Amino acid sequence: MTVRTRVAPSPTGDPHVGTAYIALFNMAFAKSQGGQFLLRIEDTDQARSTPESEQQILDSLRWLGLDWDEGPDAGGPHGPYRQSERREIYDQHANILLEKGHAFRCFCSSERLDELRKEQEVNKSGSGYDGRCLHLSEDDVRAKVAAGESHVIRMKVPAEGKCVVNDMLRGDIEIDWTQVDMQVLVKADGMPTYHLANVVDDHLMEITHVIRGEEWINSAPKHQLLYEYFGWDMPVLCHMPLLRNPDKSKLSKRKNPTSITYYRDAGYLPEALLNYLGRMGWSMPDESEKFSLDAMIENFDIKRVSLGGPIFDQEKLSWLNASWIREDLSTEQFADRLHKWLLNSDYIMKFLPHAQGRVETLADFAPMASFMFSGMLDLSEDDFAHKKLEPVDVKKVLQFTLWRLEQLRQWNKGNIFNEIKTLSKEMGLKLGDFNHPIFVAIAGTPNSWSVMDSMEILGADMTRARLRHAVNVLGGLSKKETKRFDKEFRVLGAEE
Repeated sequence: MTVRTRVAPSPTGDPHVGTAYIALFNMAFAKSQGGQFLLRIEDTDQARSTPESEQQILDSLRWLGLDWDEGPDAGGPHGPYRQSERREIYDQHANILLEKGHAFRCFCSSERLDELRKEQEVNKSGSGYDGRCLHLSEDDVRAKVAAGESHVIRMKVPAEGKCVVNDMLRGDIEIDWTQVDMQVLVKADGMPTYHLANVVDDHLMEITHVIRGEEWINSAPKHQLLYEYFGWDMPVLCHMPLLRNPDKSKLSKRKNPTSITYYRDAGYLPEALLNYLGRMGWSMPDESEKFSLDAMIENFDIKRVSLGGPIFDQEKLSWLNASWIREDLSTEQFADRLHKWLLNSDYIMKFLPHAQGRVETLADFAPMASFMFSGMLDLSEDDFAHKKLEPVDVKKVLQFTLWRLEQLRQWNKGNIFNEIKTLSKEMGLKLGDFNHPIFVAIAGTPNSWSVMDSMEILGADMTRARLRHAVNVLGGLSKKETKRFDKEFRVLGAEE
């Protein structure tokens, strides 16, 4: 048997370090066994998936040094490797489940399901679909379908007993079937959900081992049941521990930059970031902290993964990055890395015209443009002092701008300006006053060239990271403050 693993990211946002973490362990396991590693794009969420996000995923994983034997850009005998291009395959398999009586059509409206959830919350009677449409007669179903009634396809789930799922690291895991929902397999728009597409794709792509995050443990019974319904052998499961912040909470962009491209643009070496991710819950036999991808593959043993939540600590990553720079790069290689990073004419020419109009001597350029070559800026609360805005309003401007820009799919100066101009109007603030804290967050000073140009050039990841950093410099948001800000933010523009 040839070992085959995969990573299957969704192209719905910035490429996440968690994706790289799972990709690394899938690749290391497969290559250590002489096997193959695949990349599949799970883009069934058509409303949020973008080609730009997909390309970022491919570019960032390759920047790290992770490559795949089969994938949307590499091709292979098991394609297509984008789920949006496999819809007919899912339709066929959904019909198989319907014909065998393992799935049913559900015509419940979203309003009815919302009411059901509210009732369950009030009565504390558990959660999940109550099986109402499970008991419709075949004639009723045919009539509703013929009438064009909107519906989804759900899987049937046992009403009692336990499901036993075997995991490479955890052994047998028991989950009561009463805790497993009658999962939607095909949405009303005809697109499959993750659960159906994941199982069908893994089988048809001959995946032998599924190494994924532990957040998918509760979905394992649904997947195991689908394998049984189809009469297929299930891949071996291995659920990796989640990456965590230093305070032990789940790794999130609100407490740690989580985008791979942020670390690239902030000047981390791909070898160092990959090395650090390899240390997340795993260790070399000799416990060495610094090792290459080839060394990890040569010594890889999945049993050495620790189930304790690995801490993603930026200070530790920076220490390791410094070791790679000092110990593994010659001066010439260091110069070459700096050039490939940002010290090149392609990057500098993007903002040089803005600087040229402001300098009096060539020596003015370096301090003026230093923020274009930085990660997080060294800021203090005093930097954000404003004559017309109260401190709470400054924090609100930064947080609301962050939330608005997190929703922005096409990152360019025009779109950024439109979002900020609209937001300032909705908040009743003059654009100049509104932009002051944004200038400070992005450039470290209100006296810089167009902050819109700077944000476009720095990119979405770095811009958002600096806005989050600015909010934290101002004390961050308490739970109460977050709730209040969120309520105010949702009201903005509601009357338009």
